[in-house]
Amino acid sequence: MHSFKELLQDFDKKFSVRHFPNDPATLYDSSQYILGLGGKRVRPVMCLMGNELFDEINPDAYHVATAIELFHNFSLIHDDIMDKAPLRRGMPTVHAKYGESSALLAGDVMLIMCYEYLNKIDDLNKKRILSLFNKTALEVSEGQQLDMDYEKKEMVALDDYLRMIQLKTSVLLGASLKMGAVMGGASEGNVNHLYEFGKNLGIAFQIQDDYLDAFGDPEKFGKQVGGDIIANKKTFLLIHTLEVAEEQLKQELLHIMQTNPSDKVQRVLAIMKACSADAWAKELKEKYLAIAMDHLEEIAVLSKRKEPLRELAQFLVQRDH
Repeated sequence: MHSFKELLQDFDKKFSVRHFPNDPATLYDSSQYILGLGGKRVRPVMCLMGNELFDEINPDAYHVATAIELFHNFSLIHDDIMDKAPLRRGMPTVHAKYGESSALLAGDVMLIMCYEYLNKIDDLNKKRILSLFNKTALEVSEGQQLDMDYEKKEMVALDDYLRMIQLKTSVLLGASLKMGAVMGGASEGNVNHLYEFGKNLGIAFQIQDDYLDAFGDPEKFGKQVGGDIIANKKTFLLIHTLEVAEEQLKQELLHIMQTNPSDKVQRVLAIMKACSADAWAKELKEKYLAIAMDHLEEIAVLSKRKEPLRELAQFLVQRDH
């Protein structure tokens, strides 16, 4: 069994080739640009780990992993346009550097390239992998739409936000592991437990992401800290604060969100802390991590084979960037 770090080095070596033609450079250089910014490569490596949990890595798993990473970056390019985000991984976003029109096309060609890689896999697994990939891609789009819908609503229920997070973030983590498990010849029961492990881990991961956006160190986080607050995004922290705040504090928070004062981030963070939203988010994160670990334990393989996934889970929910 290989650790996440070992598989990451292995994947990075294979992934670091140019995935696009050279001409026209105005189109393909912008697609390649975001890949050059690095990233944690969590999802493609999870695909490889899902495979190796059950069997030696199938060479086709690298094609699937590449498609997953390209899809993830495609979604980031378009998300950043929708969010008007200036930075990604501490660098200008694709649309900030190349313009919105080029960024839209860069995302389009990246999605098309996903199918080029999926088309390379053996016919035995192709239909099942394509079906899961497409289902997941649609769910991610649904999640992104709900995310935008919720920005316009004054109040969002926690259950609704959880559903959005599952679609936008969690299903891709679960599907990455599941696609790998399919390549590894896993049984249906094991495949489903692994998917649930990934899905619940994804929720814990997003809670940590929301937390870092508000309370993270900007030097480590690489994105604009407080970006969610500036954009009035309904995050775990904001939803909880609105649910538990006393009426006066709640009205103050809603007023700040509507008027966008220059010290908005600091004032919203102060209200969140007054409502103990930071401590609550940490508890909620641990809850979903525990559900994920229960599903991992249910998978019928030797316990020591699961160790790399246990380590990955701890890393994802305790990271500071």
